[in-house]
Amino acid sequence: MTTASVTAERRTSEASFGVVLRKVRNSYVLRRILRALFVIYLVATGVFFMVRLLPGNPVDVYINSQIAMYGKSYETAAAEAAALFSFDPGTPMWRQYVDYLVGIVRGDLGMSILSPGTSVVQKIALHLPWTLFSVGLAMIISVSIGLLLGMVMAYRRGGIIDHGVSTLGSVLHAIPNYLFAIMVVVIGAVQLHLIDFTRMRGHSTPGVTPEFSFRYLSDALYHATLPMVVYIFTTVGTWALVMKSSTTQILGEDYVTVARARGLGDGRIRSMYVGRNAVLPLVAQIATQAGFVVGGAIFVEQTFSYDGIGITLFQSINARDYPVIQGILLVITITVVLANLIADLVYSVLDPRIRTGERED
Repeated sequence: MTTASVTAERRTSEASFGVVLRKVRNSYVLRRILRALFVIYLVATGVFFMVRLLPGNPVDVYINSQIAMYGKSYETAAAEAAALFSFDPGTPMWRQYVDYLVGIVRGDLGMSILSPGTSVVQKIALHLPWTLFSVGLAMIISVSIGLLLGMVMAYRRGGIIDHGVSTLGSVLHAIPNYLFAIMVVVIGAVQLHLIDFTRMRGHSTPGVTPEFSFRYLSDALYHATLPMVVYIFTTVGTWALVMKSSTTQILGEDYVTVARARGLGDGRIRSMYVGRNAVLPLVAQIATQAGFVVGGAIFVEQTFSYDGIGITLFQSINARDYPVIQGILLVITITVVLANLIADLVYSVLDPRIRTGERED
């Protein structure tokens, strides 16, 4: 191969690389996807090292628990741990990190240390649907009620509904969901005996066969009631206040005044001019909140003994089950990042000025 041909090939490859860079730079969707992948990588790396900063490792935790609970000697507990766990705490950190990243790329999150023979994906698949069921249904109800109340408050500013919902919403917004869950158990179940807390534990009643039937769905809904009530009451006030602020701002816009001057009906103005534009800034918040609520389910599910992904994460942290902790936190991270990505894409469709504005920058 001559020098001229090598130079020409190099120029061709450089030109192709430049074309790819320009396509990425000019594509709003590609930039968002690459940014999402980079964020997932950063968080996955941070989770890997932060999990190992926890005091003790799975073997140490198991040995200490056996000594404290059953009075076994250290040597006996250590021998049981060596026979039970495949985890080797002496493996170099860089080796564990490389195996972890390679596993993520392959879609393999590893095996649970505490449950030999059970993969992390199987554990997540077993518990995550229950959390998505309770959190997802609660989110839909909370956002729907909150947006509706927010619009009513904006249209009736200074009235009884406005003051009442604003006060109640501020109070509920200030209460953390885990504290509200404890209040439900203490007041509703222990003090007033209004809730049969013992029967409502778990994700379903023992003996009820999992199937797509009204009996099973109603039973699942019955067990998810308490977590859903907590999610709804601790978030609906926030959505109402945010929607009220957004709607009040939109009501002062010139195009709403012009629409009224043109004699358009109140229903059309509320839906097409006010409601649509007031919801627009909330799209990203709604999407990201869904991911954070899944992450915040750990305390609520622990309080109600609801067998979702939150209680699984709590148990894994206590036992230092590294692969399960990493897998669950990675799934939560991907949920939040994907929610943000979807919100960005939906937002760009609803308001195309975002795409053109970034291109000009």
